[in-house]
Amino acid sequence: MTPHPLRWRILGFLGIAQLMLILDVTVVAIALPSLGSDLGLSRTALTWTVSAYTLTFGGLMLLGGRIADLIGAKRVLLAGLLIFTGASLVAGLAGSAEVLLGGRIAQGVGAALLSPAALSLVIGLFDGDERNRALGVWSALGGGGAALGVLLGGLITAGPGWPWVFFVNVPVGLIITAALTRMLPTIKPNAHGRVDVLGAALVTASTAAVIFALIGAGDRGWLTATTGLLLLAGAIGYLLFVWWQKRTEAPLMDVRMLARRPVATGTFLILLATALMVAVFFLGTFYFQGARGFGALTTGLLFLPVAVATMLSAQLTGRLIGRLGARPLAIAGTAIAAVGMGIPAVKLETAAVLAGVVIAAAGTGVLFVVASATALGQVAPHEAGIASGIVSTFHEFGASLGAAVVSSVAAAGIAGSTLAGFENGFRTVAVIAAVGVVVAAALTPTGPREGAKVSA
Repeated sequence: MTPHPLRWRILGFLGIAQLMLILDVTVVAIALPSLGSDLGLSRTALTWTVSAYTLTFGGLMLLGGRIADLIGAKRVLLAGLLIFTGASLVAGLAGSAEVLLGGRIAQGVGAALLSPAALSLVIGLFDGDERNRALGVWSALGGGGAALGVLLGGLITAGPGWPWVFFVNVPVGLIITAALTRMLPTIKPNAHGRVDVLGAALVTASTAAVIFALIGAGDRGWLTATTGLLLLAGAIGYLLFVWWQKRTEAPLMDVRMLARRPVATGTFLILLATALMVAVFFLGTFYFQGARGFGALTTGLLFLPVAVATMLSAQLTGRLIGRLGARPLAIAGTAIAAVGMGIPAVKLETAAVLAGVVIAAAGTGVLFVVASATALGQVAPHEAGIASGIVSTFHEFGASLGAAVVSSVAAAGIAGSTLAGFENGFRTVAVIAAVGVVVAAALTPTGPREGAKVSA
């Protein structure tokens, strides 16, 4: 097949579209103190401002990937762009918690359509070594964009105000929609069948129960009956989802894909990397602004080296993974993240926190590339949408879990009553990353190129 002559230009626009989705996690994170003050939001409501978006985004991601396979990635991508753009306008105009959360949920719906369709197009437009490089660029935009979002969030919040972290999406979204409408080729659908709405509802409701349990644990306690029952309900919901996927004639996903070692490795690494990343930004934002009294602009500038570290490590990993293989890079990435988080856990002061989050960001940048290349490198064309949806789903669930866990563990610090909450938060994240090193070593394929190989 002749490569599309505009494939790299298209990748640029798709990357900017994906960047908007990633930015809307971290650009909002730095605006949370100002947003919470203006709208009178509690710690729980502030956490849901992040988690409502990522939960909807992740919970409907498989549905978005399936729809992309059924009716074509281009149409789904453009629909998702328009929904996300309109929802951003609603969120920016919000004068209450209810309207804000409604806008965030609608943003998640648009993102769930846009993201898997965009990644499916990237896989379809590139082949061979070019696909590895394209995925490296894609991962660099995603990982670096998350850090860049904190910088932009600081600039915007300190300037025109927090509503503009949402308003800025509107002109950008419209421009990208117009450009991609002209440039994208019309690709025939890769699959036939129906849409599994029940499956999407089960996986979203199950994850919502888990996130609700984790967020509320900061107030109710980790060992209360309510927390336990919500976690149990989530586990039962996941089991029902698996059972339904095996029973229905038109499953949302082939759950057997998760038994493939490359896919299992990729989903674990993307979940871990995103949870670590969001936990770092959540802790850093409230530590710098709340505990140290820095303004939003200063806090954003402090995160600039975090953005640079993430993007550089992702670009370097994209070049090395074909030669070194996935396993050594996965181990190195998780180890670097664990070391970075261990620094502020041992010494909680501004310089140590900044050094720690920069080092941890370099580690997560490695993990983003390894996760994408491992999980997606060998999928067949007709599985591209679902595989992309799986990876993106675990990406967003990682963001939801990271925000929920660290919000509860560091509840006292976020509330401003003590620094002990921040110490507990960084310590917990460091332990999770250290455990991730062991799991990555055991799970990642051992061959020199296995898991990083891209099908021709």
